[in-house]
Amino acid sequence: MREILGRRRRLLSRGNDRRRPDMLGAALTFATRWQWPVLPGVAPDPRGRSHCSCPDPECTVPGAHPFDPGLLAATTDERMVRWWWTNRPGAPVVLATGGPAPCAVTLPALAAARALDTLDRAGLRVGPVIAAPTRWALLVKPYSMEQLGELLYAKDFVPGSLRFHGEGGYVTLPPSETGQGAVRWERAPLPGSASPWVPDVEAVVDAAVDALTRTGVSAPEL
Repeated sequence: MREILGRRRRLLSRGNDRRRPDMLGAALTFATRWQWPVLPGVAPDPRGRSHCSCPDPECTVPGAHPFDPGLLAATTDERMVRWWWTNRPGAPVVLATGGPAPCAVTLPALAAARALDTLDRAGLRVGPVIAAPTRWALLVKPYSMEQLGELLYAKDFVPGSLRFHGEGGYVTLPPSETGQGAVRWERAPLPGSASPWVPDVEAVVDAAVDALTRTGVSAPEL
């Protein structure tokens, strides 16, 4: 299994031998080495994994979204990243997609695994893939809304459970802990990457639509 970013660099929890992911180290890699703008996400509520610390009592992505600061604060500045995670060492790392950073295509985990299998059998190269408990995110090259619109218009059917994270969107990066569970790499960036390679969105969407159609997952899912 490929190495998960940050797994070797961990902080000892106080009072026991349990180890905690080094979120600061991960955030610095994303921001300073890869030049991906990041910011801390809101932490899960200590009352339970299904609760969020944000004011929304019906939050559907507990601990897996930005709140304070807001998404527009995402940065690659080392000093800001250090300040954030020094003060909030367990905060999830949120990537602001689009612009200089990759975009993402997300779909339910089972369909995503099928999509990866389709891409592998076709001999198509896949970039980093993020696995959350219920949904996976395939990182792709930045795209415009016009490009995405033309791509989807050419499809006879686009399942509602397929989601796109472009300019103004976000995804949570490994090794974050959210209210729904741990976020990990299903396909990790190659160790030592100056900046991870990501594919064009077209090939990923073709495989994702095919996988969702075959699994029958057409309605929106969390």
